Amino acid sequence: FRTKCLRAWRFKSSLRYHLYKNKMYIFILILLFLILFSFFYSVIRAISWVPMWSKDLERFLNLANIQTGQKVYDLGCGDGKLLFAAAKYGAKAEGFEISLLPYIIAKVRQIFDKTKITVKFRDFWLINLSDADVVFFFLIPRIYPKLKKKLQKELKLGAKVIAYVWPFEDWEPDQVDKVKNRPAMYLYTIK
Repeated sequence: FRTKCLRAWRFKSSLRYHLYKNKMYIFILILLFLILFSFFYSVIRAISWVPMWSKDLERFLNLANIQTGQKVYDLGCGDGKLLFAAAKYGAKAEGFEISLLPYIIAKVRQIFDKTKITVKFRDFWLINLSDADVVFFFLIPRIYPKLKKKLQKELKLGAKVIAYVWPFEDWEPDQVDKVKNRPAMYLYTIK
């Protein structure tokens, strides 16, 4: 009798282990699917996550000339490093990201860095940008015509737009920040 009980207990324990193990595999597969899906969705909508060089944060801050209390939006904020830098200068920094992995990284950074920023898992095309003082983005040029219409329609006069790496083809920048062996930044002002 004791042997039968021991076998039954081992079988139940083994069965629980395999069910737990299968649930973990399913969870991991679902998580991988969500990460890959969000990655491909972000590629279709704007660009995949390519982090801005940390060395260029200071250049952005100088170009943007952020004043305390200004609203700064980062379209496709990735890991949020630009938001943290802008918030340390007194900006109300808010970013939008649709790729799951960089969004999670930004949220984890937000937990450990006590700088007050906002990171939303949202498509920036669906956001009204009318209260922005500065809008930054590092996106692919194929969406620029649509983005330019959105920015000119929604942003207030005097709002600054900063493009990282690629300029708008049909919009003359007010200032270009070029540094040898580094990507350029283009400053536009809504007039």
